[in-house]
Amino acid sequence: EVQLVESGGGLVQAGGSLRLSCAASGFTFDDYAIGWFRQAPGKEREGVSCISSSDGSTYYADSVKGRFTISSDNAKNTVYLQMNSLKPEDTAVYYCAAAPLPMGYYSDYDEYDYWGQGTQVTVSS
Repeated sequence: EVQLVESGGGLVQAGGSLRLSCAASGFTFDDYAIGWFRQAPGKEREGVSCISSSDGSTYYADSVKGRFTISSDNAKNTVYLQMNSLKPEDTAVYYCAAAPLPMGYYSDYDEYDYWGQGTQVTVSS
């Protein structure tokens, strides 16, 4: 059974940090890219970042470049999203997802086969 389990969300003040984790199981981790998406109330799901498990290539949305860092521990089949300098506009439910390699555009959610259940991130002003 394929599972993607996010953790690490919570409530933080503006300027603070959180680290999200995405633990994957049930598929060959090295054959997939893992992406992070977020969805705020009333808004469309937005691609935030992505990492290729095969070569470590990373991608970031312009809105998070310089503040968020994605990394992968292939031994643990886990991807992390370190979020620093958080802003109220980062408030959303954050989802991780897995896309088979090679993939197209990282923020196209149609590329992704598997999704986690999401974790809430709330940044207070």
